[in-house]
Amino acid sequence: MVRTYQHEPFTNFKDEKNQELFQEALSYVNTQLGKTYPLIINGERIETDEKTTSINPSNKKEVIGYVSLANQELAEKAMNAALEAFVDWKKWKAEDRANILFRAAAMLRRRKHEFSAYLVKEAGKPWNEADADTAEAIDFIEYYGRQMLELTKGQPVNSRPGEYNQYNYVPLGVGVIISPFNFPLAIMAGTAIAAIVTGNTILLKPADATPVVAAKFVELMEEAGLPKGVLNFIPGKGSIIGDYLVEHPKTRFVSFTGSREVGCRIYERAAKVQSGQIWLKRVIAEMGGKDTVLVDRDADLELAASSIVYSAFGFSGQKCSAGSRAVIHEDVYDEVVEKVVSLTKTLKVGNPESVDTYMGPVIHQASFDKIMKYIEIGRTEGDLLVGGEGDSSNGFFVQPTVFGNIHQDARLMKEEIFGPVVAVCKARDFDHMLEIANNTDYGLTGAVLSNTRANIERAREEFHVGNLYFNRGCTGAIVGYQPFGGFNMSGTDSKAGGPDYLLLHMQAKTTSEMF
Repeated sequence: MVRTYQHEPFTNFKDEKNQELFQEALSYVNTQLGKTYPLIINGERIETDEKTTSINPSNKKEVIGYVSLANQELAEKAMNAALEAFVDWKKWKAEDRANILFRAAAMLRRRKHEFSAYLVKEAGKPWNEADADTAEAIDFIEYYGRQMLELTKGQPVNSRPGEYNQYNYVPLGVGVIISPFNFPLAIMAGTAIAAIVTGNTILLKPADATPVVAAKFVELMEEAGLPKGVLNFIPGKGSIIGDYLVEHPKTRFVSFTGSREVGCRIYERAAKVQSGQIWLKRVIAEMGGKDTVLVDRDADLELAASSIVYSAFGFSGQKCSAGSRAVIHEDVYDEVVEKVVSLTKTLKVGNPESVDTYMGPVIHQASFDKIMKYIEIGRTEGDLLVGGEGDSSNGFFVQPTVFGNIHQDARLMKEEIFGPVVAVCKARDFDHMLEIANNTDYGLTGAVLSNTRANIERAREEFHVGNLYFNRGCTGAIVGYQPFGGFNMSGTDSKAGGPDYLLLHMQAKTTSEMF
């Protein structure tokens, strides 16, 4: 029987009791800073001489933790452990694997504020963003567990008299999971859990900037009863172990979330058949976006302005789904821009440990420098309407920035910035709006604010993105409700949190018995 499940609710931080509970969690996590985290290979804790120092992006002097880094020798050790564990793990009943997930979800739910507090400290997420990240992780774990209970039944096929045909799914093998910094719990947990519950074993390489959150998750999975060797925790530099594992002849699949540049490199290198390799590797990749909010002439303009602002500046614009472009019908352009600027000025930027902070820092110096470079480009391409300033003296803070009168072919309209910068462009009519919306290499998310049914239905057909939203912002997909993943250079068209995502981690087997 499939477990019924509504998505994990978000915490109401207007409630003083919830504020107190979250503050307690932050106080606890502050007592846990500066610890050392080892690799975990086949259940064995391994400390290495080379470590990465995880810092608080709000306060560069504060160390979150020291995390051991794997070299190629240890990566090979992890691969062998995963191969050995796969022999037994693939034979586990789907129900037994799912039960570990359900236990893990329950444990994470009880420790929700603690994990969210780590996200505040290590990723610089404000309270609401951190809470949503943890809730999404719980949703992924629960949803994929329930999905696996259904998929274990296989799919119905026809049988003729005197024969019995079956169509079932079997796991692939050992997978390499490479997770991002921007959802360091939700996406990391979701991609890892999808591979595990389908019967595969994995090597988890977390984002360089957020390895402590991943380490805490691996500890949680151990406590939930996951057998040794199924999940091997191997932080490491991409240049040292990344290519090595992608090209490894025993790697069966790679699940990656990150930049287009790295994703394309993985896709290319995984395609080459290595000596001793007896399969074509599967790549599941989510690689970013350049997402557009369209505002029609008859839209609710208050809703349009809030959709633009909150899509652009949630988690400092560090979402692949962030609305980094707004295309507004010329008849309402001035009014919408005025509302966008006014609303942007109300956003509080600062330490995410404060409950009233809307926008914290960006993740690190390299990100800060890149965003500030694009702001300088924006000054030459349009009108700076608000923001445009940054301060990296203590943390990596960039003010929410809006540029107006940007040409549809400008760099700010074409290139992924991954920061709190939105480019606003004027359109003549709905034809022009759709032309601009599709004038990008990406195809991840988009939003249309309109009250004209014909335009809504036309956008449904012609706006070429994987996740399209009407009369709301273009971020905030919920597991099981809005399966998430894009087209073109946004990735391999996988839909995380959707009914067919687990199938990417399995292969179908037909058996036919004659009587």
